[in-house]
Amino acid sequence: MTPVSIDLNADLGEGFGRWRLTDDDQLLSVVTSANVACGFHAGDAATMRRVCGAAAERGVRIGAQVAYRDLAGFGRRAMDVPRDELAAEVAYQIGALEVFARAAGSAVSYVKPHGALYNRVVHDEQQAAAVVEGVELTGLRLPLLCLPGSALHALAEKAGLPVVAEAFTDRAYTAEGTLVPRASDGAVIHDPAEVVERSVSLARFKVLTSHCGRPVSIRARSLCLHGDTPGAVGLARLIRARLEGAGVRVEAFA
Repeated sequence: MTPVSIDLNADLGEGFGRWRLTDDDQLLSVVTSANVACGFHAGDAATMRRVCGAAAERGVRIGAQVAYRDLAGFGRRAMDVPRDELAAEVAYQIGALEVFARAAGSAVSYVKPHGALYNRVVHDEQQAAAVVEGVELTGLRLPLLCLPGSALHALAEKAGLPVVAEAFTDRAYTAEGTLVPRASDGAVIHDPAEVVERSVSLARFKVLTSHCGRPVSIRARSLCLHGDTPGAVGLARLIRARLEGAGVRVEAFA
């Protein structure tokens, strides 16, 4: 078999105060990249510091998961934020996480939008341009982890920023290679066996069966594992074991 490698990323630090959503410590034993909430859709200073420290100890890359300012809606509500304001807020979130990453002896290695912002920058060039501008404001020239073929992907490349394409193991895709909206039937795949097999197909063959039954090509360097679903840690371990059993090297892209 041709040697292939894949990164595994998951959203972590998505708690607030005493409330925790994800099993950060257990997921950090599986993933190679951690998308850390930066306080706008979830997370707080203490949580960011804790997750950065744990990620650094395990050699997991730290990514800034930037979002709309929407704690009540977990960053999943559509918002219209002026370009200049959004760019500043993206830079603000990255800068905050960088402090804690540096304190842990690491650094922010990449940026990934969250929720409504992630979906918006697939097609909205103005919002995508704001995210790119926010990254540039930091002066860090960080890679952007995003959907291949998206407006964000194109604008980041145009700006000279590194771009890393990702795919979702438990989300249904359209024939055009975009995600089926969460509100649609079958948008989220719950069968663990199917999610595992899709992971191997994405890593080895760069192809999935779309929601309508047609094959769709998805050339991803990183696979996203959702950490806020029931049994997430067990499923993440199963996916990693199955990938390695299929001859796939699991390693960070950054």
